[in-house]
Formats: sequence, structure tokens, C-alpha cells
Amino acid sequence: MLKAVEEKNIRPEKEANEVRACARACALPSHVDFSGDDFPVQYSEVEWRKRLTDLQYKVAREQGTEPPFRNLYHDNKALGLYRCVGCLTPLFSSTDKYDSRTGWPSFSKPIDPRTLGEHRDTSYGMVRTEVHCAVCGSHQGHLFPDGPKPSGLRYCINSASLKFEPADSVETILEWVRAWYTPQSAQ
Repeated sequence: MLKAVEEKNIRPEKEANEVRACARACALPSHVDFSGDDFPVQYSEVEWRKRLTDLQYKVAREQGTEPPFRNLYHDNKALGLYRCVGCLTPLFSSTDKYDSRTGWPSFSKPIDPRTLGEHRDTSYGMVRTEVHCAVCGSHQGHLFPDGPKPSGLRYCINSASLKFEPADSVETILEWVRAWYTPQSAQ
């Protein structure tokens, strides 16, 4: 019995340390160079600044981050679709969102892995995987290998990089995603 009590007393502190370490890694901005990348959707800096708020620009275009627990979607539990704030590409479904206790929206998988690009980020003496929209290059956040099963992945994403569309059903989310993949001439 004493061992069980000791484990209960130690485990919360261990978990708290893991969450703090994870939050520190999420909280740091990226320093990945996208200058050589050619994304299908491109805007001039003037156009980006018109399209995005100051915070959205800082995060999506300058690879910044937003404060944990004080961002729009970290605690959002509504059913819906999360799109890239820069080009409205469907990136994540709320059905794959979970509470990682880090203060940022976390997802176990993207809707389609082809819509996310990855870069190795070695800034701040760490090795992280930066993720961005593969369509417009907007920084989304980071990918960590400490998520829930079966993927074991955690996409730690900035709310400022996302636009949420509430849906009335999972079928509606699927319809929106299918519509995005359907060429305009076929609609």
C-alpha cells in the first residue's frame, strides 16, 4: 500500500514535469528557412498582411507562437473542421483533437498528411519537427512523438494558424473536405 501511495505522489510530479518540458518546446518559435520553397498558393507580403491579423501574421508567416492556454482553440470542444488560416486548406478534424494539457490545440493526425509539410527545426538547441501548410507555407506548429495511440503523434498547433468551421455532423466535415478536393469545374 505504501508503494501505491508513493507512486501516486511521484507520478503527478513526473507528469507535471513532462507537461512543462513539452510546453517549453511548443512555446518557442521556429527558425526554418522557407525562402527556397515554392508553394502552390502565394501572396505578396502586402497581401498577407491584409489577409491576416497581426497575431496570425506573426505566427503563420514569421513562425512565431502564441501563449499557451490563452489562444482561441486550445479548449474548443465543438465538432468541426480546422483549416489553414492562410489558404483555407482543410488540415485537421475536431474528431482527431485531444487535450494534451499543453495549452495549444493538439491533434493525433491531419486529415491528409500531404497537406502538411515538415522541416527539421534545430533552433534553441533542440531537435523538433516544424509543420506548415504544404499549400501556402503558413507555419502551423510542431510535431512530437508523444501523442495517443495508434499514431503516437501529437501535432501541437497554434490557434492563430487555424480557422475553425463548426459542423453539425462528421458527414458535414467529410463533405467540406471532399468539396475542397473537387476541382471547381466539376462542381
